[in-house]
Formats: sequence, C-alpha cells, structure tokens
Amino acid sequence: MNKPSTPTHSEKGAAVYSDCVLKIYDYWVLGLSNQYAWKCPTDAVLLPFFRQHLSSNHLDVGVGSGYYLAHSSDILGQRVTLLDLNDNSLRVAGSRVSHLQPTLIREDVLHSDGALGGAKFDSISLFYLLHCLPGNMTDKARKVFSSLAPHLAPGGVLYGATILGEEAEHNWLGRRLMGLYNRKGIFGNKRDTLANLQFALAEHFTNVVAWQVGKVALFKADMPLM
Repeated sequence: MNKPSTPTHSEKGAAVYSDCVLKIYDYWVLGLSNQYAWKCPTDAVLLPFFRQHLSSNHLDVGVGSGYYLAHSSDILGQRVTLLDLNDNSLRVAGSRVSHLQPTLIREDVLHSDGALGGAKFDSISLFYLLHCLPGNMTDKARKVFSSLAPHLAPGGVLYGATILGEEAEHNWLGRRLMGLYNRKGIFGNKRDTLANLQFALAEHFTNVVAWQVGKVALFKADMPLM
C-alpha cells in the first residue's frame, strides 16, 4: 500500500487563528512560548530583527496578530500590505495598523494565485510562517520563496523567523508543544532544519544569511535569482 502523500495545503495551520486564539496570541506565543519553549525572546531578538529590516514599502506574509507591525509602524509615509490565508488574522492585524490604511490580501502562500499582481516591495517579512506549513522544509520553502522572490524590489530584503524541528533538541516544554501542534496540524515542522532552510533560500537568492537563536532560525536574503 502506498503511503499517503503529505497534504500541500495551508488550511490547518491557518485555521487555528480564531478570534479567541488571536486575543491570547501575543501573551502565549510571543510572550511565554518564545521565552520558555523556543528560547528566542520577542522583545530582545525578534522585534528588533523585524524593525531592523522594515522598509517604507513592506509586505508582511503570515500576519498572526499584527504584533510586529503594531510595534514598528512609525516610518513616515509607510505603506503596508498584509497577506494571509486567515480572514481573522487579516482583520485583527489590519485593525492594529489601521492608521496606515493597509492593503489586505487573502491568499495561500503555498499556492499563489497571483493576487499580488506585479507589486514590488522593499521588504518582505515571514515571521513564524514556515513552521505552520505542511511538508518538508525544502519543498514548502521552495514554493514560498519562488512565489515571493519576484515581488522583492531591487535592493530589497526578504527576512523572517521559523521554529525548527526535532533536530533543534527542544526542552521539555518545547517537546510537548511540538508534539501537540504537529499532531493537530498547527505546525508542520518536525523535520525542519537550519540547513534545509539555507538550501531553499540559496535556490532563490544570491545573498543569504540564516542563523539560530534558541530553537528558532532567523534568516534574511536579497538579490533574487531570476
């Protein structure tokens, strides 16, 4: 009997973001989980990294609760586009930066239908998106990067963060959360490694940097290979 193929859609990872979950997202994910499970504090590591590469013409992919933009949107004349598969996330994140009049786009980043058109951005962020997608890192990252690379403007940067899989040797809390989230389809990262992330990035960009903080991989890339 042939083994069933891994699902290639993103619905399970996106569906968890109900209104109730989004109300506690900042506290549970960006607060407790990042500090104690993934060992990559939001305030000390992730938020400064997000701010460092944020431009005045930005695309945020996998917007979560909108926390990062809500704590960074002070660039004069900033333009923001939010792309996510979940309507709740788009609504909540959009409301947190409503003063920027963000463009909201609902799309499955694994199966782009061209919703971005010919738009170009000076920065593109993917924070905690890849580990929520099904499939192995090489395949899913390849699809995501091939979809987004054409939308990176000359001189722009694509950057983000993702929780690594079992090879990262999680602590007790991390192992319990990893097991639960992967069983429920919220995560799809059991086999995700830093090396596979670097490989996928190098397939699409000339300049690639990826490193690990705690159990999280941070990455940035520019100069798409066309």
